[in-house]
Amino acid sequence: MSAKAFTREQVQLLEASGWNECASIRDGLKKVHLPAPTPAYLAKAFTPEHWARAHRAASGLKEKFCGARFLDEARVGVVLVPDPQKLDTRGAVDSAIRRDQVEDAHDFVDPRLPAGQLGISSGRDWTMVVTVAGAAGIALGSYDAIRARPARDFTVEGVDTRTLMIRQVWGARVLQMGREPPDSNARATWTFTLFPGEKPVDGDVASGTVLHGRVRFRLGRADRGISSVRVCPAVVIV
Repeated sequence: MSAKAFTREQVQLLEASGWNECASIRDGLKKVHLPAPTPAYLAKAFTPEHWARAHRAASGLKEKFCGARFLDEARVGVVLVPDPQKLDTRGAVDSAIRRDQVEDAHDFVDPRLPAGQLGISSGRDWTMVVTVAGAAGIALGSYDAIRARPARDFTVEGVDTRTLMIRQVWGARVLQMGREPPDSNARATWTFTLFPGEKPVDGDVASGTVLHGRVRFRLGRADRGISSVRVCPAVVIV
């Protein structure tokens, strides 16, 4: 796929995403003074070079992880991460935002979890991240196995892609997917996303999933490597 075709595809997907098409999410953006990422906005906010870098990063991710389980099912593309000063996606969001997205609008966050890694800082309304933008990520083993591997195994465009395997990016992806959130047990195959970019808490590690219509930020075993365990390598485009 050419860079131009990639750009057209991603703009169309973002136009149809939860940011624009899910009423409660769209209203939530207005409430915190975030512009909706419409095609007109995207054309102003991101230059052709941004999109060219995004295209290279997407191609690089597919090449680097070509041997990973479930890569053929993972849609690699652009996830927009909002300014955390306006909408922090590292944990629970205002239940009003979730109203039209999931059955239970009250997010669950394990009380032992700290605030979480801030991979995208404030200053821009939206930051482009290239990562898994679809329903489920790829399988690369357990948290322990992923952290034990050398950085070169995860490096794309000069970046260790584990760095952005964090709650902030997953939380943005959940909102972006609108009424069909990722890692949901409503799908034929249930998954959950690990966050190897974050430190363990009392020996347990953070993950995100959507169970029984509720977005959940949980803690679990660091050595769990079953097929439901997924990760989303990511590269920020600046």
